[in-house]
Amino acid sequence: MNRIDGRNYDELRPVEIIPNINKFAEGSCLIRCGSTQVLCTASVEDRTPPHVPYGEGWVTAEYSMLPRANRERSRRDVSKLKLSPRSAEIQRLVGRALRAAVDMKKLGERAITIDCDVLQGDGGTRTASVTGGFVALALACRKLVEDGVLKESPLKTMVSAVSAGIVKDQLLLDLCYEEDSSAMVDLNCVMTSQGELVEIQGTGEGRAFTVAEQQALVELCAKGIRELQQIQLDVLGGTF
Repeated sequence: MNRIDGRNYDELRPVEIIPNINKFAEGSCLIRCGSTQVLCTASVEDRTPPHVPYGEGWVTAEYSMLPRANRERSRRDVSKLKLSPRSAEIQRLVGRALRAAVDMKKLGERAITIDCDVLQGDGGTRTASVTGGFVALALACRKLVEDGVLKESPLKTMVSAVSAGIVKDQLLLDLCYEEDSSAMVDLNCVMTSQGELVEIQGTGEGRAFTVAEQQALVELCAKGIRELQQIQLDVLGGTF
């Protein structure tokens, strides 16, 4: 099938990550995946939530879409006096993904919060938040080392995420909004730089899908994630 933007079935949308976009945050970047744009900032605090074991740190995330990130204006969560179920689900995913990259004992008794604010959504906002969120996290950890707060970086791996799906019985990588909205199967995948899976979220929208199809989608995502992690490394100067 011909994709709406002319890409091959296994091709990522154009990806750009601009680091240090916020001068106040310990780490930040703007990530663009096609028309999707997410601002990611990392903030460090010298305290941890009550549930965190003594001597260890914590990484968490918050996610929000600006009112005109979509085709029609949406209400801010604050105006509804509660976080939307979708935002809550996505920020838990981003938090879990980024915690997989960190040695909490090396981080010490401090918390890093990654704020992911969607400026423009065109599919893949959660996966862009994970990928950009890692860059912001890595920059914050680098600053902690440069400032002498930590002796070494607490990062033990990279993490990235991308979507894949089945549209009109065709496997496609990195779905844009039009593809995602018509997908028979939609899958989001988070992986480390060692090729290990952190999380898979797969849903049959128009039909059920087989284990073989799931494996094919994960392999497609793995290809995209390897490419995303090279982009992350280039932005971070070749090392995290």
